[in-house]
Amino acid sequence: MEAFQFYSPTQIIFGRGTEEQVGEQIARRGGSRVLVVYGGQSAVKSELLSRVLASLEQSGLSCDTLGGVKPNPRLSLVLSGIQRAEAFQANFLLAIGGGSVIDTAKAIADGVANPELDLWDDLWMKKVPLERSLPVGVVLTIPAAGSESSDSAVLTKDDTLEKRGLGSDLHRPRFAILNPDLTATLPRYQVACGVVDIMSHTMDRYFNPITTNQLTDELAEGLLRVVISSGRRAMDHPGDYQAMSELMWAGSLSHNGLTGLGGKKDFASHQLGHELSARFDSAHGATLSAVWGSWARYCLDADVSRFARFGVKVWGLDPTGRTERELALSAIDATVDFFHSLDMPTCFSELGCGLQSEKELEELTRRCTFFGTRTIGTFRVLDHDDILAIYRMANH
Repeated sequence: MEAFQFYSPTQIIFGRGTEEQVGEQIARRGGSRVLVVYGGQSAVKSELLSRVLASLEQSGLSCDTLGGVKPNPRLSLVLSGIQRAEAFQANFLLAIGGGSVIDTAKAIADGVANPELDLWDDLWMKKVPLERSLPVGVVLTIPAAGSESSDSAVLTKDDTLEKRGLGSDLHRPRFAILNPDLTATLPRYQVACGVVDIMSHTMDRYFNPITTNQLTDELAEGLLRVVISSGRRAMDHPGDYQAMSELMWAGSLSHNGLTGLGGKKDFASHQLGHELSARFDSAHGATLSAVWGSWARYCLDADVSRFARFGVKVWGLDPTGRTERELALSAIDATVDFFHSLDMPTCFSELGCGLQSEKELEELTRRCTFFGTRTIGTFRVLDHDDILAIYRMANH
């Protein structure tokens, strides 16, 4: 077992009606002036927002609200949120929604706690380490990104369409309320994107150069099996409480570090997908499924046996009479077929961005390398030429 640290202070509060506890949870942690961040009208129409605000009021807390968060959250709204939080003198952020809302709340918390720094140029570009942030709580409505228990937040800069992530244990929410009933009316497409995202957070940890951590591997494989079976059930039976509860729990565990303990995170497919969502404003989960098969086939020879194990342990492939390479290729095919069964894209044309010119592929590659300043991945380290080759493979 490789040396590792595990730090995940997020308290998970799971079950029906748990959103009624939100005021108590914030008050217990010293919050008194709360900026509530949410997305579109679903939080209003479902009366979730009004229930949460009532809980805050009953606990004697003051609150203000900031709505309008969209997928692939933008820096501009975060900057407006910082101004609003400062004017209100907020000392706690509450996110009601999914990953984009949570990441927006985390970024606002960073900005308010560091008024002397430029949020993007200093913190998001990592010129200055993040050393303080306001506390954040979450009422989760979309099982997908895992941001309710993760150390990461991702933003897109409006004018340049640069998409960047910032990781810090200060980003881990103090608590996350998970009530599967809040997911009952999610559109089928949103559920499917979430399934892909949850799987990707685990696969991007599972496919790494360290393969000696048996318990970590078993945790990852078990989580993936549950997500696959629950994802099928959720697609066949929209709003199914048991299926959505499993996905909610898996989403939180998939991105809090548990399924990658002792390993070296790869996250190459995430980096490849980020450039697609920044450039074309595509859903995050859809960009992951659009590139994963191409990434897997390109990186297969880095460790054929890893993909073969993935096929046996996750997809239940029978190894009898089959070579490791045959199992590995079948495992990749099984994953891509599963994405198709969710109506998720597995290439650029299915993503909806259309076939890209060689010039556009070069530009995507340039941005993915942060304009020639980095490689990506650990399972197989990918440079400019590798990234371009994968984009070409997905460009059909």
